[in-house]
Amino acid sequence: MTLLVLPAAPVAAGSPVLDLPINCQLGETCYIQHYVDRDPGPDAQDYRCGTATYDGHKGTDIAVPTLADMLRGVSVLAAAPGIVAATRDGMPDVEYSEAVADIVKNRECGNGVLIRHGDGWETQYCHMRKGSLTVRKGDRVSRGDVLGQVGISGKAQFPHVHLSVRHNGKVVDPFAPDATASCGDDGTGLWADPPAYRAGGVIDAGFATRVPSYEEVKAGTADEPIRPDAGALVLFLLASNGHKGDRIELQIDGPDGVVFQQEVTLERNRAMFFRAGGKRLRADRWPPGKYVGTVVMDRDGRELSRRTVETTID
Repeated sequence: MTLLVLPAAPVAAGSPVLDLPINCQLGETCYIQHYVDRDPGPDAQDYRCGTATYDGHKGTDIAVPTLADMLRGVSVLAAAPGIVAATRDGMPDVEYSEAVADIVKNRECGNGVLIRHGDGWETQYCHMRKGSLTVRKGDRVSRGDVLGQVGISGKAQFPHVHLSVRHNGKVVDPFAPDATASCGDDGTGLWADPPAYRAGGVIDAGFATRVPSYEEVKAGTADEPIRPDAGALVLFLLASNGHKGDRIELQIDGPDGVVFQQEVTLERNRAMFFRAGGKRLRADRWPPGKYVGTVVMDRDGRELSRRTVETTID
């Protein structure tokens, strides 16, 4: 894939220094789903020459794993000091589909905040939770001030905050702000503490007594305690930015050794997906003790992501 460049000017003096615009721990309680698309043609390419983006994407998407995480409340923070130039609230938190397309038309950002930082720089925070905004137009904010909470309003299919950075109205990739440079940048960019690059990986895992639905996994309601007489012991995972050929391993270890082991290979690229597998109860009850579920996502022979979960059967 040949990299084209964004139609934006090189970074000017006086650019803001950005902090993470969300109160979470990257890689643990939140993750980066999409980066800025640096290829303005029909293909898509992120700042590391990868594909953790999509055609025309103009910001950085930082997501929480499930709707349950969103409902517990995750603060959106001002990435840099400035003055609130505009806000919007009141749009519902609904996963985008054709059924809500008319409501979202021309308001794809959903509930959001626009902050101006001077010298033509601005940041925009989209898809925030209805009724959560804590600032108004004209407010002066400091770095790290709470603007509201992560939501799923506007044109969003998972709970996240979309951060757009612009200079004189032009898109700037905060990981690689020089739009004339080729991909492969180290990602320092405008960040005070540059977030590590994420090509994809496991974002949630848990145990259930049956294979849960995709909706239950995304909602965060699939994980459940395991009774001694449960009919099955199932390990599930939720992952993002999967590539064709990625290998997914699931393993359950119990007090008597390996209970279940499975390996699957993705047959096509998937922006988000889940997998599940387990074992049916063959006796009166499961042996009491600790059960450990391990899920691993490999790409091209290299471990991309790993998540471990535990449950105890009394």
